Amino acid sequence: MDDNLLQIRRGDRFAFGRNWNAFVDLVDEGRIESAADSLRMALGAEDLAGRTFLDVGCGSGLFSLAAHRMGARVHSFDFDPEAVESALRLRRVFAPDATWTIEQGSILDGDYLARLGTFDLVYAWGVLHHTGAMWRAFDAAVELVAPGGLLFVALYNDQGRQSRIWTAVKRRYNRSGPAVRGALIAGSSAYIYRAWPLLEIGRLLTGRPRTAVTRARGMSRWHDMIDWVGGHPFEVSKPEQVIARAHAHDLGLLHLKTCGGGLGCNEYVLRRPGGSADPDKPAESVDDLSHLGAARAQPAQGHSR
Repeated sequence: MDDNLLQIRRGDRFAFGRNWNAFVDLVDEGRIESAADSLRMALGAEDLAGRTFLDVGCGSGLFSLAAHRMGARVHSFDFDPEAVESALRLRRVFAPDATWTIEQGSILDGDYLARLGTFDLVYAWGVLHHTGAMWRAFDAAVELVAPGGLLFVALYNDQGRQSRIWTAVKRRYNRSGPAVRGALIAGSSAYIYRAWPLLEIGRLLTGRPRTAVTRARGMSRWHDMIDWVGGHPFEVSKPEQVIARAHAHDLGLLHLKTCGGGLGCNEYVLRRPGGSADPDKPAESVDDLSHLGAARAQPAQGHSR
């Protein structure tokens, strides 16, 4: 039996791929463009022409598709075979002739990683903290970054006691039947969006019109909620821990977007040294990545997964 399926049946792992398969039905050009916009904003680049892009734990494949649309040569992998199928579905519909490889693999499988080589951009958004070995997965992802390349990673924020409570919720979700799962989703939604009624009252009192909200990164609020409540294994980190780990690998921090100490992911773009004759200066050849990930002012808050 597939190891992923065995863990799901034991209640030790959330069925991430099943959730992504449901989400793929909602993907349209608007969501693809939103995903591409999030890459442009974090990387400080309008296109990825001629670059190689590795999507670690590709999930639905939405960001692999966005990177392909931006000109990258894409390789995607996921531990969950249903997630692999989701990405394959997306490619069939939106990019049937793409230079885009999709396969099953694990960031914790050294033999598999050794066959991949290195990439200009390694993308691991909201993935490494679901492996059950977050720091080992982080170290493995670093080794996949080519000299002068970028690692774009997002990891759940450590909220202390609240994170421990969420861990218990996630374990209960995966070891329960439909009724309990529904109750956990309802209760979690009520907690996360508890400020909405007051905000709506304030809008009505001030006469402000209701504005349309576009979901960040092209995602779905409903599928994100299921992913959040059920997403186990689950590990968290503080920005200072991630930055210290990056520095231990001699990675430089180019972009940081935090969730202001709250619930959600902190987002990092890290650069591996090299790729030029002088490691202290950006390369001048057309193949370097000095135009990507330019340092810039960082927003105080991020967004939930």
